Amino acid sequence: MGHISKPFHYTMRKIQVQILLLFFISFQTLFAQQPQKPNAVEIYNQIKKLNFLGSVLYVAAHPDDENTRMISYLANEVNARTGYLSLTRGDGGQNLIGPQLRELLGVIRTQELIEARKIDGGEQFFSRANDFGFSKNPNETLEIWDKDKVLADVVWTIRNFQPDIIINRFDHRSPGTTHGHHTSSAMLSVESFKLTNDPKVYPEQLKFVSPWQVKRQFFNPSWWFYGSQEKFDAANKSKFTKLETGVYYTGIGKSNQEIAALSRSRHQSQGFGSTGVRGLETEYLELINGDTPKDRDNLFDGIDTSWNRVKNGKPVGDLITSIIDKYNFSNPSASIPDLVKAYTMIQALDDTHWKNLKSTAIKNIIASCSGLYLEAVASEQEATPGSSIRLSLEAINRCAVEMQLTSVTTLPDNKTTAQNSVLRDNNDQKISLQLQLPDNIEYTQPYWLKEKATVGMYTVSNQQNIGIPDIIREVKVIFNIKINNVEIPFERTVVYKYNDGVKGEMYNFLDIVPEVTTSILEKVLIFRDTKSKMVPVKVRAGKDDVKGNLQLDLPKSWNVSPKQIAFTLDKKGTEQIFYFEVTPPVNPEEVVAKSIAIVDNKRFDRDQTIIDFNHITKQMVLKPAESKCIRIDLKTSGDAIAYIMGAGDEVPESLTQMGYKVSILKPEEITPEKLDSFSTVITGIRAYNTVNALANKQNILFNFVKSGKNMIVQYNTYGSKLVTDKIAPYPLKLSNDRVTEENAKVTFLSPNHPVLNTPNKITSKDFEGWTQEQGLYYPDEYDPAFTPIISSHDKGESAKNGALLVAPYGKGYYIYTGLSFFRELPEGVAGAYRLLSNIISLKQPLEAPKQDLKQ
Repeated sequence: MGHISKPFHYTMRKIQVQILLLFFISFQTLFAQQPQKPNAVEIYNQIKKLNFLGSVLYVAAHPDDENTRMISYLANEVNARTGYLSLTRGDGGQNLIGPQLRELLGVIRTQELIEARKIDGGEQFFSRANDFGFSKNPNETLEIWDKDKVLADVVWTIRNFQPDIIINRFDHRSPGTTHGHHTSSAMLSVESFKLTNDPKVYPEQLKFVSPWQVKRQFFNPSWWFYGSQEKFDAANKSKFTKLETGVYYTGIGKSNQEIAALSRSRHQSQGFGSTGVRGLETEYLELINGDTPKDRDNLFDGIDTSWNRVKNGKPVGDLITSIIDKYNFSNPSASIPDLVKAYTMIQALDDTHWKNLKSTAIKNIIASCSGLYLEAVASEQEATPGSSIRLSLEAINRCAVEMQLTSVTTLPDNKTTAQNSVLRDNNDQKISLQLQLPDNIEYTQPYWLKEKATVGMYTVSNQQNIGIPDIIREVKVIFNIKINNVEIPFERTVVYKYNDGVKGEMYNFLDIVPEVTTSILEKVLIFRDTKSKMVPVKVRAGKDDVKGNLQLDLPKSWNVSPKQIAFTLDKKGTEQIFYFEVTPPVNPEEVVAKSIAIVDNKRFDRDQTIIDFNHITKQMVLKPAESKCIRIDLKTSGDAIAYIMGAGDEVPESLTQMGYKVSILKPEEITPEKLDSFSTVITGIRAYNTVNALANKQNILFNFVKSGKNMIVQYNTYGSKLVTDKIAPYPLKLSNDRVTEENAKVTFLSPNHPVLNTPNKITSKDFEGWTQEQGLYYPDEYDPAFTPIISSHDKGESAKNGALLVAPYGKGYYIYTGLSFFRELPEGVAGAYRLLSNIISLKQPLEAPKQDLKQ
């Protein structure tokens, strides 16, 4: 009979959970590829988890939406297999740690979620939905996403994961009260409840999975759903399931909340560093589908979570219970004979779902009990298709149980090499072999970025890949090891490791790269007239001795010289920059330039981007080697600009393309003397949320404006703490006002204002082609000194007038704008360049002569 009860050796299990979590927190999250080396208490907890056959799927819309306290509690206190389905990878958010946006930000946030799950014990899944930015209602969301495809992905994940219970983070009954993605995630989850067990629904999936019926579905409310903690406390929760999640893990001296905070703090790109708390804490769940548990506060009441749920599984459960009872913390290897027997019994089961899951788990436990260390290391971090790579294999058994390494099998070539060597206690075995990579092996990159996407959906043609969280890596080694006359395959992904003089042993995965990658160094090229520009193109070798010709491909209306450039790169990793002279046409035109390397009659047109942050696994992304070339009617005035970075953006590069001299100014450099040489100061996005030093620099900046210069402040978030409540020289209050429809009609409130007329005449055409949104976090209250310039709004909403506010201050201008220049400029939106030029060019009329003033 299934129920949540205090497991055997409850206290010891709690100690084990603590130590296991500490291990993940202090080690795994810093060096994501390093192998786990669990201790005796950690191993014990893993054996305990073998005997719980229940699962929960938590569903929400974005990375950082998940309730890490709930996930940690379910995974580590209840021992349930716990997954988090985030419908998107968070591509539409902002980035506090770098300039990466859209797909590259999605790659970062994907890895942050994977690292978070390593801490809280959950598993991670995704749908193909593309986070296109803020959405105000689920109707818009589901139209842009392609509802049927995302619903299919939810059904696929449920059929694949086979959860007994689903928990929704958001309420499906309150559209319009939160982000449209949020409500949509709940609506799709609820709709899927009655579909997943119907073989007529998405029958193409049934080649790989079986229909599945979830037993119960809950909504996980919290105070923000009710509007305040006070309202939540006063709400009638008598019919809710109540879980006491404020568990204290004595083994490491941390609460469940503290573990959850460490997990949430992995979302560094979103600034979600979280402080852990302690003490009693209750989470509530409202049943919205399925049968009501007799014991309301027991999620799994009436659900068999033992091995009895699997045909012929009871003997397995009995044996594992015996292993737990006899477990020797001083000698975990004493459990190996029974563990191997349990492994053999599991292989004989018909239930492939639990068979596969528990086989993987018990193999890891056997390796841990024996101190069996297996590793496959490549001699270099990058290799090209068709090349041969040298692998160094290590196998060591550190216990008295006799083992034999019978063979090793390399993948993807599926070549087995006999070894037949005895693995004696603590006798390290080193093996060298060559692995021939197939010519058709795929490059390493996020699989969801390989095919052309739409605004709302990524394209993943292979059904079996949908939902997989991480990059799919093909190069692996299987160590076939015989223990007690049972051969067990242990699979290891090939890694690359090196010693850092400061950090010590460092790991990366092996990456499969093209023979050559190219990159146009400027992703947007602005041509204000018909003068030619020298365009730099970088070529990088993926292997030794690469020779070929480099081309820059543009439409015939653009002239490129020379037509091609020969190059020779002797060593792998060598880079060289070549220059093409590009002359634009007379008339305005927007085109795409492509850099192409021809090597041995093969075309290489990929641009390699490396994303490398300390808190996530190093990532390689291959995108088309392209750049947007714009012949634009753009006039500018002003010269030197000081840019104060905030959360990170690429606006300075765009300003340079416009012809300005841009200097990145550090907060400590904001002095009257330093500012004297600049005509304009611009603060980057969210600067007043992230740069604490600005609180003490406002008088200097405002005096800069008084002297006759311009200060442009880009958006800061509403609701987040500002480093100062005086971000402007006049009263200004931020709000949550935004215009998410990038094509929303724009009305000019002050059509004669210089910012719309000088030096460029701004028209409605300049707001065509904007991407993702027009703007966000507009002020809704401001001093009469400010002149609102434009107005627009999303369908069915009132006008939003705070997108661009201009105020004279002394002899200069202070400008606040929520317009999304940080998105539009890197995308090459011509109108955004023209409007920003006008903002920078603002000048007050010269003072009248003294004699006129006397009159």
